[in-house]
Order: sequence, then structure tokens, then C-alpha cells
Amino acid sequence: MAFWAASYNGADGKDPKRGFRFKVIINGLQGEQPLVWWAKKVDKPNFDVTESKHSFLDKEFYFPGRVQWQTINLTLVDPVKPIDCVEKTNKLIEASGYTIQEKPDAKLITMNKQKATVAMENCQIIQIDAEGEPVETWLLKNPFIKNVKYGELSYESDDLVEIQLEIRYDWAQCTINGETTFDAST
Repeated sequence: MAFWAASYNGADGKDPKRGFRFKVIINGLQGEQPLVWWAKKVDKPNFDVTESKHSFLDKEFYFPGRVQWQTINLTLVDPVKPIDCVEKTNKLIEASGYTIQEKPDAKLITMNKQKATVAMENCQIIQIDAEGEPVETWLLKNPFIKNVKYGELSYESDDLVEIQLEIRYDWAQCTINGETTFDAST
């Protein structure tokens, strides 16, 4: 018998969380259907706690500082139809305020946080169980794209073309069994 469940015979029998059971929802990337079905891999949010050191005589004492949320990486395949991932990513960056100055009608505008976070709209990473029900949901607050890698081409590979996005956010809410942690509204 596995250590994580007393019994698989009853309704309470659940598998542990599995790495291949997840979905990503980014309203700004997909548009009308927010589920990013071409997501191949995604990091879950993580953070570091800074520290302050105090030296006294021959001893050192450490105190916790600020929480610093780390960026996440999202790997996507480029399906071409019905969604062209490169096109959607480019439109998202343009909606964030980036413009090509060579265009004759280009305005002198730049990216800012408000445009970038509105362009992304909503970014969720949802772990699901075998029935497709959420067991853990991460909601990234004020997300924007920090880095884009459009992939690699090679005559020696049969692999699908992948696009990698690095996403920065202010903090993340985690919801498990209806209870939310790291909620700034409380």
C-alpha cells in the first residue's frame, strides 16, 4: 500500500499530484479560449526570502527579510493552426506597448506595466486530478512577459518547434481546497 493513501477502495482514494496533469490559462495569449492547450511545460511559482546578517562578537545571527517571487518559464509548442503561437506572442508584446519604429504610422510609445499586465489579463497554472478537477491553482498577479525565445531550427531534429516565455509577476495566490494563501486583499 502506498504511503499517501490509506485506501484506494473508497471515494477518498486519491493519487498524489502528478506532473503531467496541469493546464495553463492565459486570457491574453489565447483570446476567446483562454486555455493554452499547446503548453508543454511550466514552472510553478517559487520565491526566496532575503536575509539580514548581524554579527556580534564571534557569532552571526540571521533574520528573515523580504519575499522575492521568482520568474516562471513556460514552454509552448507552435501549432500554426488554429493558433499561431509566434503571432499571438508578438501581438501580446505589441499590446504591452512595443512598437516597430520603421512603420510609417508608428507612434513614439513604449512598454509600461499597466499595458503589459492588461495584455496578459489573467495567468493561471492549474494542477488537476485524474477526473480533471483542480487540486491546486496558482494565480499570478500582475504578470507580464519578461523574455521570449522563439525556438531553434535544425536539419538534424524531428522535434516540434518550441517557444519559451519567461513571465514576471508581483506575487501569486495559491488555492487548495477552496482556501487561498498569499492573498494580498486580506
